[in-house]
Amino acid sequence: MASLVKLSLLQSGVRRYDAVGWKASFAERKSFSDSLPNSLKLNCKLNISSYCSKTQCLGVGIPRCTTEVVNDRIVEDEKGQEGGRVLRVGLICGGPSAERGISLNSARSVLDHIQGEDLHVSCYYIDYELNAYAISSAQVYSNTPADFDFKLESLAQGFSSLSEFAEHLAASVDIVFPVIHGRFGEDGGIQELLEKYNIPFVGTGSRECRQAFDKYHASLELSKQGFITVPSFLVQGSKIDESELSKWFASNQLDPISGKVVVKPAVAGSSIGVIVAYGVTDSLKKANDIILEGIDNKVLVEIFLEGGSEFTAIVFDVGSGFDCHPVVLLPTEVELQFHGNVDIREKDAIFNYRRKYLPTQQVAYHTPPRFPVDVIRKIREGASLLFQRLHLRDFARIDGWFLPPSTNAFSSSDGKFGRTDFGTIVFTDINLISGMEQTSFLFQQASKVGFSHSNILRSIIRRACLRFPNLALNNNISDHLPRRSKSSQLTETFSKREGTRKVFVIFGGDTSERQVSLMSGTNVWLSLQAFDDLDVIPCLLAPSNGNSSDASSRAVWSLPYSLVLRHTTEEVLDACIEAIEPARAALTSHLRNQVTNDLMKGLKKHSWFKGFDIADEIPTRFSLEEWIKLVKEVQATVFIAVHGGMGEDGTLQSLLEAEGVPYTGPGVAASRTCMDKVATSLALRNLADLGVLTITKEVCKKEDLLTVPAPGTWNILTSNLQCETLCVKPARDGCSTGVARLCCAEDLAVYVKALGDCHLRIPPNSLSKAHGMIEMPSPPPELLIFEPFIETDEIVFSSKSISENAHRLMWKGHSRWVEITVGVIGKCGSMHSLSPSVTIKETGDILSLEEKFQGGTGINLTPPPSSIVSNEALQKCKQHIELIANTLQLEGFSRIDAFLNVDNGEVLVIEVNTVPGMTPSTVLIHQALAEQPPMYPHRFFRTLLDLASERSK
Repeated sequence: MASLVKLSLLQSGVRRYDAVGWKASFAERKSFSDSLPNSLKLNCKLNISSYCSKTQCLGVGIPRCTTEVVNDRIVEDEKGQEGGRVLRVGLICGGPSAERGISLNSARSVLDHIQGEDLHVSCYYIDYELNAYAISSAQVYSNTPADFDFKLESLAQGFSSLSEFAEHLAASVDIVFPVIHGRFGEDGGIQELLEKYNIPFVGTGSRECRQAFDKYHASLELSKQGFITVPSFLVQGSKIDESELSKWFASNQLDPISGKVVVKPAVAGSSIGVIVAYGVTDSLKKANDIILEGIDNKVLVEIFLEGGSEFTAIVFDVGSGFDCHPVVLLPTEVELQFHGNVDIREKDAIFNYRRKYLPTQQVAYHTPPRFPVDVIRKIREGASLLFQRLHLRDFARIDGWFLPPSTNAFSSSDGKFGRTDFGTIVFTDINLISGMEQTSFLFQQASKVGFSHSNILRSIIRRACLRFPNLALNNNISDHLPRRSKSSQLTETFSKREGTRKVFVIFGGDTSERQVSLMSGTNVWLSLQAFDDLDVIPCLLAPSNGNSSDASSRAVWSLPYSLVLRHTTEEVLDACIEAIEPARAALTSHLRNQVTNDLMKGLKKHSWFKGFDIADEIPTRFSLEEWIKLVKEVQATVFIAVHGGMGEDGTLQSLLEAEGVPYTGPGVAASRTCMDKVATSLALRNLADLGVLTITKEVCKKEDLLTVPAPGTWNILTSNLQCETLCVKPARDGCSTGVARLCCAEDLAVYVKALGDCHLRIPPNSLSKAHGMIEMPSPPPELLIFEPFIETDEIVFSSKSISENAHRLMWKGHSRWVEITVGVIGKCGSMHSLSPSVTIKETGDILSLEEKFQGGTGINLTPPPSSIVSNEALQKCKQHIELIANTLQLEGFSRIDAFLNVDNGEVLVIEVNTVPGMTPSTVLIHQALAEQPPMYPHRFFRTLLDLASERSK
């Protein structure tokens, strides 16, 4: 039976910062410099003056007003900025929905892009049980609420009731920005609380939220308002009437045995619990499952829309006060993609939670959609009407379908809105609080018509302020024209403007981690834009497509702002090609002008709007050789965010070094060693007596695995490695794909067949032991590593309280080994270990791609709880990590994955990543924030950049 371990309180007296930037006196900053390892002191010294003297730019700022959580009470320092009052915004995230992890991602993005010296953000969190907390902004950078739920009592100010919370908000903030997705956020719950206490807030009112959020009531209202709707049947609670559902199937010409429908909760958000069903019996079973699982007690059965295209459209209200003037931005077409051999179940796939939030090639977005111009115009017209008739406010996202004329599901809808000569438009979902992750639909569509992240978010807040007289009179936030976005215009971006440094952020490539690379590069690019002394240019390393073995001839695209905000590298590349195709470019420009003209009709009436800050530009294509010469010419630093392949094996580093171009991360030799997992082990094999252990490995060729029967291979491997179960992974790829636990020869056969058939993924529970989805490398690797599977102690986090007032961790503590990941930072020979994170696997024995990279998924305990890892073992662990880093001659930054013995601090090395994940929820951010004082994301990336520049001198 697992022993229950109560977490100790974190050390008291630690100062916490709510500002995104570090707000401190020069003395405090000097103290910070003195506390750094020697390898970082010079870098800190060089940049202290620029950090202190800068006035803040658009995305992130150092506010004049800070909120600190000290000894469980809120201490506020309100100093208005010269010439105007600081607007205090309360950002509320979390909630009881399964989408609360996505809510945290959205809140993080909002915080990054609205904070400034004219606008101060205080952060708040609602947990699963509707308990409210004032939290530090550092907690917003957690990957998932589970990362800090168990620490809330020691880290945050809790409120005894929602009423007390509302009273605090009424006294402490000017306006609330709710960023809670699903229940309590979009169903009118938080809005009703705020209305009761007369607290201004962004978004739609409670009554209208309740109607629009409930898919059943919304459909009835849409039909009443004259819109075409999807035929549906309501299954509610225990009132499951099979005969009535059979009649509904018949009336909609659906086969009662095999008729295809969509079953979805009525009030659980836009993607939770949505599933395809066949026939009456299957539909009722799946509806009942949703009810029994507690997802919802109201379930809709809807016709499956065949042959159409899904779309989504952001609506932004540019009216004044309570006068509504909605403008629909350029809609996005959502295209589901299927690659290779797929069965009927996958072809019946829908745009679900996984496809929406995990960066794979299962979905592609097109903004604007590839629809006839008249259809796009009709979508925009309809969404605007819907926004007005449902009395929505400020902004919303409206989803729907464009269906071919052959669709006969709407034969009785003559005279209703949605009929066109090209097909039928039907609106299906209203999202009152659209997702606001960095590359979400809101930012994709806003950037297409001229808004940066900061500009659109601040414009939404300004619009909301106009409904409240006291705020409208003082609505002078950001009364300057936003700083122009860095993009690809050669004449402006690459000019040698005095006092600025050029930074090229490169991402993409060929490997299976190229989508994560896009997320990393996007996050670095947006974070570094916080600095006025930097010109930051995002660049895509295009796939080679196997056309050339000469790395220097590879294509690199310098990207305008809007083209970065895509789901996959393939989308970015397609968008680049589209952007330089004359007809498509002309169409996009025409549609953009229509939207901007519509926006200006309302925005020109508002004194706070000073213009759009994203230009309509085209990408520029270079060969890699030409690109490196350009980088050298403008004396730029390259921030490498290309995971795996030539970005991590020393190739790109070698090309840059040859031209004397500074770059982030380790040098050529260290990169080559760490990319080869066998070479990494060999380089560390002499450290065993010093507490650093390595795992015995066997390397196999893919062709041998495909030709030799699995039982024979299995017997040889388990005999040589002296183990019963194996871990398999690519020999020279990144850390996130193709990794699986194999327990028998049959498991090996399944894995090898997936390699041979070039499957993009192995479905959950295809192997003998339960596991989640296993994403496979594409193309399959030529060499694979087999090693003994290391059993670690299971750590289980309970997201619900099992006592009156505490969240708990359950830890068996048998083997005394846990899995950790640790960032290292500094100069070669004097690397500094950040605080390790204990990684918790939620499904199966191997961390899934979602748990590593999908926002709102995965749990990392940073720093390790003292009840699991003693302080003495933790310090020894950090010493061992620094020994590993210095032995491998790492520099800049890297990430080391290992197993840790919690008693003596010994580490068993798994692998070293010289270009680690740098996504918004990466564990490196958590570890940087655990430093004293905390290092916030934009400071962290700036430090890495400065280390690269210092190395080149």
